[in-house]
Amino acid sequence: MPPVLFKVDLTKPMSEQEVVGHNRWHPDIPAIASVNPGDVFRIECKDWTDGQIKDNDDPSDIRDVDLTVVHVLSGPIHVNGAEPGDILVVDLLDIGALQGDEWGFTGIFARENGGGFLTEHYPNAAKAIWDLQGIYTSSRHIPGVRFAGITHPGLIGCAPSHDLLATWNSRESALVATNPDRVPPLAALPNPLNAVLGSLKGGEFDRVAAEAARTVPPREHGGNCDIKNLSRGSRIYFPVYVDGAKLSMGDIHFSQGDGEVSFCGAIEMSGYIDLHVDIIKGGMEKYGMINPIFKPGPVEPRYSEYLVFEGISVDEFTGEQYYLDAHVAYRRACLNAIEYLKKFGFTGEQAYLLLSCAPIEGRVSGIVDIPNACCTLALPTEIFDKSILPT
Repeated sequence: MPPVLFKVDLTKPMSEQEVVGHNRWHPDIPAIASVNPGDVFRIECKDWTDGQIKDNDDPSDIRDVDLTVVHVLSGPIHVNGAEPGDILVVDLLDIGALQGDEWGFTGIFARENGGGFLTEHYPNAAKAIWDLQGIYTSSRHIPGVRFAGITHPGLIGCAPSHDLLATWNSRESALVATNPDRVPPLAALPNPLNAVLGSLKGGEFDRVAAEAARTVPPREHGGNCDIKNLSRGSRIYFPVYVDGAKLSMGDIHFSQGDGEVSFCGAIEMSGYIDLHVDIIKGGMEKYGMINPIFKPGPVEPRYSEYLVFEGISVDEFTGEQYYLDAHVAYRRACLNAIEYLKKFGFTGEQAYLLLSCAPIEGRVSGIVDIPNACCTLALPTEIFDKSILPT
């Protein structure tokens, strides 16, 4: 086993760990350890809610989750020799559950507290608990389904520079200003409440807490990309914006479908990640890099039979025609799949949770044929214990 640079105690919140991580992005959060290019090391992570969700049948913890706490991240890790303009090369060597904590959860967040992709259709909180059995998982809350996971960090990235942080806060504030009373909000702006900032204290803590970006979206540095194919054996190329890169990670998923449509839509878990790092000097300019690039690993579930649902960019409530709108089209594909699964005994909530966390394949299948974008959702039929094909 490689050396553990960040260890977690699952009985304590992140703010009380022996080594404290963080739940905001800011270049001034101190690194917790340093590594050299070529090093291999292990990082342990709490689940993204910092232990707020429990292994029971009551969804009130999903309903009442405090989103000012998320996402709790392990790090930052300083990579010696990394400078702004470089590329940090990160190999995901292994990912798994922490011993004694082999379970995960999927949730539908209440519309008033985070919501999700289909929040207008499913505004109330719900959850499914999943038992992890090696590479497989099943849930007492969604019977008749069993599948292999493609485990990955939902959130991984390097620290932003001060200039990049200012850009994020400016553009997201401008977006929120267009509809400041929207529920859920258009973006999560800086909020010092429940900020965890590593070893920072006093006035420096207060300054950083007021400026630091929330971890909710993906951005230029990586962050909360929720890409299911960033699994074992993947190599990720990150743009470096600060000295040492300051790599952090968390939000480990046992499995997820493309889009993670219910927002808390993966099988969320605590776990560990084994990593190898290297540097490409001057790589950002050399390769024209703005956002991360990655090469998927060779380890993933092998499903060969799918049922594919189409969706087009027409509003399901009003019938309004949208112009090549992939967001609307994918929403319609999801809704079509849910309505279909309801004919096989699943509730709408069960189907929504399943599409969020099972290894579905989402595609922008057509984006040029005016006026309708066409998105597709491919559902692996082998995960069900009975046939779901039309007959």
